[in-house]
Amino acid sequence: MSKSKKKSFPIFTIVFLIFLTLKLAEIGQVAAWSWWWVTAPLWLPLIIGLFVIGLTITVGVIIAYINSKL
Repeated sequence: MSKSKKKSFPIFTIVFLIFLTLKLAEIGQVAAWSWWWVTAPLWLPLIIGLFVIGLTITVGVIIAYINSKL
C-alpha cells in the first residue's frame, strides 16, 4: 500500500496569490492598495506569531518574578 501525500498551500499563500493577481490586473479596490497590504498575507502571520511568543515569554517572566517574591 502506498500512501499518497497531499500537498496543499497554506491559506495565507492563497490569499496572497489572489491579492497579487487582482493588483497586477488592476481589478477592483485591490488595484489601489499599497504593496505592503498586497504582501501582508505573507508577513503578517510571522509578525503575529512573534508577538504571541514575546507576550508568552513576558507573562512567564512576570509570573516567575512574582513567585520568587512570595
